[in-house]
Amino acid sequence: MQIAGERLKRTRLIQTDEYVIAVEVEMVIPQDDPSEPCYEAETVKFLKEVKERAERKEISWLQKHGKVYAAVGAAWESPTNIDLAGRSTPA
Repeated sequence: MQIAGERLKRTRLIQTDEYVIAVEVEMVIPQDDPSEPCYEAETVKFLKEVKERAERKEISWLQKHGKVYAAVGAAWESPTNIDLAGRSTPA
């Protein structure tokens, strides 16, 4: 069932540990409540499917439905605390 209202195309990012997938989806501004755009049920199912396929590493399917980016490890620094004298100490 489609929701009556204005339709907008938006890019959504779905993130897993290894990938970020950018997909274009349709949002609807409902006539009954135009305060905020929403997704239709089919769009929600599609976004869940994208996430599940990304977790299963189905790259060829993902590339047909959006742009696939590989996540790279970020430089990690151990958190530190600053004591009252301004010295850095391990957390």
